[in-house]
Amino acid sequence: MGDRGFELNLGMAVRKNGHVVREEVPEQLRLMAVHAHPDDESSKGAATMARYVDEGVDVLVVTCTGGERGSILNPALQHRKDIEDNISEIRRAEMERARAILGVRQHWLGFVDSGLPEGDPLPPLPEGCFALVPIDEAVERLVREIREQRPQVITTYDEYGGYPHPDHIRTHEISVAAFDAAADPDKFPDAGDPWQPLKLYYDVGFSLDRATALHAVMLEKGLESPYEEWFKNRSDFFGKRRPPKLTTRVPVSPWFERRDAALLAHATQVDPEGWFFKVPLDLQHEAWPTEDFELARSLVDSSIPEDDLFAGVRDRVEA
Repeated sequence: MGDRGFELNLGMAVRKNGHVVREEVPEQLRLMAVHAHPDDESSKGAATMARYVDEGVDVLVVTCTGGERGSILNPALQHRKDIEDNISEIRRAEMERARAILGVRQHWLGFVDSGLPEGDPLPPLPEGCFALVPIDEAVERLVREIREQRPQVITTYDEYGGYPHPDHIRTHEISVAAFDAAADPDKFPDAGDPWQPLKLYYDVGFSLDRATALHAVMLEKGLESPYEEWFKNRSDFFGKRRPPKLTTRVPVSPWFERRDAALLAHATQVDPEGWFFKVPLDLQHEAWPTEDFELARSLVDSSIPEDDLFAGVRDRVEA
């Protein structure tokens, strides 16, 4: 969690290599959530974003791709040529509805969905897709967004992408690189004035602890748990990856209903009768009323565990 060579003071400037890269602390808290596809923002950290919007935080979702190669997962909408032929436009419209429900701002980074390769061996990724774009090109676009919005906090995926989709892994890679590059006046000098974000988090939307708690409460109430099959095959999900570290649990249960409404707005991407909606909201409130994150980088002092993504930041902004 070190400062990696930055001179951090309680004053109003941050310096790197002798250059001022943050002239003053803005009066408003700002959060940037970097996601791979439209719908990811609604299934990962959506209630947290809705809560912060209601508290007056400026929340920007950056969507790296248009989701052009995503499968249609809603059984009621499958095998419809009108949807298949217009999936790009439909997914943009779905994103706009979800954005409005959450109350966030949203920008497209402008890359093309890589698709999820399947088979053994895996087929090559399609030419020109996000995962194959030169990384500096993608980092520069994200740096431009960071320097324009000036967030103190950024959320993204861990090194496994949350799950091993090539676009999720590339989203992690560019988010980590841009966290540093945005503050460096020698990096991408045409992408705006340097800005140093203060905290970087990985979204932990799915963890063994959460699944265990929700599974237990469903069984306790005599209900069929959607996690039954998952527990039988959990080694397939986690594989050899490291378990996520829950450093930050944000209480957001009053915003769960809004989270679900935003996800349902992505009608092509979610089965409204699927497992995501099987645990009643009152049981979610009881068993696991938070959304969870792993603090990956911090340039401010805060104590772990946290219950606020802006822990250690609020005092600096309000100073």
